[in-house]
Amino acid sequence: MKLSRVSPIVTLTTDFGLVDHYVGTLKGVLLSLCPDARLVDISHEIAPYSIYSGAYTIDQAAPYFPSGTVHLVVVDPGVGTSRKPVLMEALGQYFIAPDNGVLAMIGTRDGRPRLREIANRDLWLEAPSATFHGRDVFAPVAAAIASGQATPEEVGPALTRWELLPDLDPHPVGEGRWRGKLLSVDRFGNAITNFKASEFVAVASSNFALHMGNREITEFRATFGSGAPDLCFAYFGSSGYIEVGMNQRSAAAFLEVSPGDSIGLRW
Repeated sequence: MKLSRVSPIVTLTTDFGLVDHYVGTLKGVLLSLCPDARLVDISHEIAPYSIYSGAYTIDQAAPYFPSGTVHLVVVDPGVGTSRKPVLMEALGQYFIAPDNGVLAMIGTRDGRPRLREIANRDLWLEAPSATFHGRDVFAPVAAAIASGQATPEEVGPALTRWELLPDLDPHPVGEGRWRGKLLSVDRFGNAITNFKASEFVAVASSNFALHMGNREITEFRATFGSGAPDLCFAYFGSSGYIEVGMNQRSAAAFLEVSPGDSIGLRW
């Protein structure tokens, strides 16, 4: 009995939004070159140009996908510049993206990712635009990998390093004081920090202060419902990081913060 081939999974993570044609165009390229692909939208509402938010989003989603999944990640404010287009093999999956830091968290999570520059122009669309590499470079390479028409070795030469993000990990700046980054803001206005809950578990039971924007957050709550409507508080999020939220209100708007902002923690 002949076993049927499992259709490949290709995910999309971009800052394109859904107002314009960009996402639909990416899907058109993917389906033209890999007709049996199963396309999964992770997010197209990454804050424009926010590499930190893009890196956080794909790092949160990818571990829940099966081996062999191809992830197309296009948050690319440097499109057309000298930044490299890359293919990363990590977590038993494939990640196709600009080498601008958007794969920094995935590479760190894996520990030993394999990286290649996307240099084989035979896999690109003809006459690629300088401003839409998602369509002309990344999508056709993702389709080639997903369909089996190309192997990673055929994509381009191996690279020994990938672009990291500044201050991706918190660092001490004095006794009981740490400097970190705001990784992302979700649709509800919850602000996700890069302080791992497992490493800063004492925040739940001791005096602390999170400095974000021009304010200090000094209260911890286990759930949103346990916070008063006007209280901005820290909590341990499903992300595994310390997050800051409010009960049915946007903490990010209240604090006037955005992904990539520097933040502080002391206790």
